[in-house]
Amino acid sequence: MRLSSCKKYIFVLIFTFITALLLADTTYKVEKGDTLYSISRKYQITVAELRAANNLSENDVIKVGQKLKIPSADISAAAALATDNKATTNPGGATLSASTPTKDYTVVKGDTMYSIAKKNGMTLAEFMALNGLDNSSVIKVGQKLKIAAASTGTTAAASTTSPETTTTSTTTTTTPDTRTYGTTVTADKNTVWPVKNPTVTQVKGKVGGVQLSAQVNEPVVCIREGTVMYVGVYRGFGQVLFVQSKTGVIYTYTGLGSVSVKKGDYVVYNQQLGTAGIDPISNKPGITFMVFQNGQPIDPAKAPRN
Repeated sequence: MRLSSCKKYIFVLIFTFITALLLADTTYKVEKGDTLYSISRKYQITVAELRAANNLSENDVIKVGQKLKIPSADISAAAALATDNKATTNPGGATLSASTPTKDYTVVKGDTMYSIAKKNGMTLAEFMALNGLDNSSVIKVGQKLKIAAASTGTTAAASTTSPETTTTSTTTTTTPDTRTYGTTVTADKNTVWPVKNPTVTQVKGKVGGVQLSAQVNEPVVCIREGTVMYVGVYRGFGQVLFVQSKTGVIYTYTGLGSVSVKKGDYVVYNQQLGTAGIDPISNKPGITFMVFQNGQPIDPAKAPRN
């Protein structure tokens, strides 16, 4: 019995270590033929995240031999960066409490929005909102920015205690599914979901959301009209689709089996977005559904519908 427990403990330690390596920031050396898009697909993150992690503008061109930081996947950060604030009447971006004290931060060489937020204990969405930054912003050395005063960060260049590796591998990064399920939610039977009559289960982890059961290849439909901001495989979530409503709320449909729309499309209520995939935890058809408002996850059951 003790030996069995010991083996389980060793397995957990090994799994945790491997997961930490896969989730840690990675430095990638650009090869001939690489583009920001191809690199983002390789690591299953968004181009906007890759730009933010390296302080690159939309017009910057990468060069062979250049080293890029590959940020750990964070779907909430991806949602914040996907938000087009200029297209909304209620701009996105998380806000801190009005009573939360702030202090000045001076940008130093090597800083990015991503690294400043991370080392000062803020979410990227909070940092962007506090400073009026959006997904096209580039910061400059000497620039004065605001951070939460409770932060213990300094103006020194960003550092990390997590493992970091440099790679030129052309293989696609894969990450263990770190989601866990909570309790089954008793939702109002009149609540509209992307699939019909699902069993609704809470999803635990860094990001709140719900797992919705579905039928095999069941159509997944839009529950709030808006613009498709992102389509692609996102690390740990499978095929993902972001739809931004006119008020800036991001509706996130993940674990799709197929997608029938593309980035830039304007989708309307009840329009088919794709089909349900197979949930890797239960091995049954379903999707994970999340909603982000002002850069923060909200209860999907309470998100506005059309």
